Amino acid sequence: MHCPICRRPTTWKGNSWRPFCSERCQMIDLGTWAAEHYRIPGPSLTTEWTILESSESQNGTDSP
Repeated sequence: MHCPICRRPTTWKGNSWRPFCSERCQMIDLGTWAAEHYRIPGPSLTTEWTILESSESQNGTDSP
């Protein structure tokens, strides 16, 4: 198995950072997700939060 970030060989058993080879690679991946650099293919979905915000702006209320 190879680390999805640096491609170094890594093991599954006994590896607390799996599927990554190290904490560094795990944190790089987390940062990439947090910065929204990863995308899931397909059309964007409207979330409940977006619907709630839209409803509030139409009603003129700023708080839930």
